[in-house]
Amino acid sequence: MDAVRAIDGRAIPFGLKNVDTDLIIPARWLKTISREGLGVGAFESVRAEPGNVFDDPRYAGAPILIAGDNFGCGSSREHAAWALADMGVRAVIAPSFSDIFSGNAFKNGILTVALPQEAVDRLLLVAQTDPVSIDLETQTVTTPFQDRFTFPIDPFRKDCLLRGLDEIGLTLARDGAIVGYEDQLAATRPWLVRGTALPA
Repeated sequence: MDAVRAIDGRAIPFGLKNVDTDLIIPARWLKTISREGLGVGAFESVRAEPGNVFDDPRYAGAPILIAGDNFGCGSSREHAAWALADMGVRAVIAPSFSDIFSGNAFKNGILTVALPQEAVDRLLLVAQTDPVSIDLETQTVTTPFQDRFTFPIDPFRKDCLLRGLDEIGLTLARDGAIVGYEDQLAATRPWLVRGTALPA
C-alpha cells in the first residue's frame, strides 16, 4: 500500500451520522473479490438524489471525506473500505468510527481521523469553499484559515501508514529475521525441517 504522510485537497462535506457499510457500498456490489471498480457503487442511494454532494463537480477526486458520528457502523464488509479507496478517498474525518470499519480502513491505507464534533462542524463549513490538509506525522488537520486540530492515532497504525506497510508488508520487512531463524532451526533441529530424516 502507498505510504500516508500528508493528504491535501478538497474534502467532501458529507456530515451524515450513523453511516453504515450498506450505505457506503450496497450488498449487491459484494459479489466481487476485486478491490477495483467499487467506487462507482459507493454511496449509490445517496447519489440517486439530485444535487447530492458526491456528484458535485467541486468535490470531484476529493481525497478526504468528512462524515458524522459512528461512521462505518453495520456489517464488517471490507468492501466499504475498498469502495472508498477506489473513489479516491485517502482519509475520513468524523467524531467516531465503527471499530471494524476503522480496522478495515487502516488495512487498506485509509486514515481515519477522529475529531470532536465542534472541529468536524468547522471543517464541514470550510470544506464547502476551501481545501483541508492532514499531516499524519504531526497528527494535525489544518485549513487556510489557521484552524489547527490535533487527533489521536494508535502508534502502531501510524507507523504502518507512514511506512506504507500492510500486514503482508510487515511480514516481508522481517524477511531477514525469518530466514535467520529458519537457518538456525535447520542447524540445531534438522528433524523439524521438511524432507529431513529423523536422527537414528
